[in-house]
Amino acid sequence: QVQLVESGGGLVQPVGSLRLSCAASGNFVTINVMGWYRQASGKELPLVADITSVGTTNYASAVKGRFTISRDNAKNTVYLQMNSLKPEDTSVYYCKARVNFVNDYWGQGTQVTVSS
Repeated sequence: QVQLVESGGGLVQPVGSLRLSCAASGNFVTINVMGWYRQASGKELPLVADITSVGTTNYASAVKGRFTISRDNAKNTVYLQMNSLKPEDTSVYYCKARVNFVNDYWGQGTQVTVSS
């Protein structure tokens, strides 16, 4: 069992910045991948960015060059630095962790609103 606790969401103006954090705790040996997803149409949760335990990253095209994902393995925490935010980035952002190669866990979600 793994708990993911997210923080850092909020209201920000266009071109502003936010930093999301997601801290994992519980019973696990390894966290292989940690990533961020956001709601699209309906209940879709496409990938925003993820990062492996060795630092390999992937980004959605829409956020490439603006968002940066990072990870502190000692703290079992993943971060998403979001710069140059656009109204289109408004969403609920969810953290996900792949644990012990086979198990996925989700955070509770944190609201990001980009508006003037």
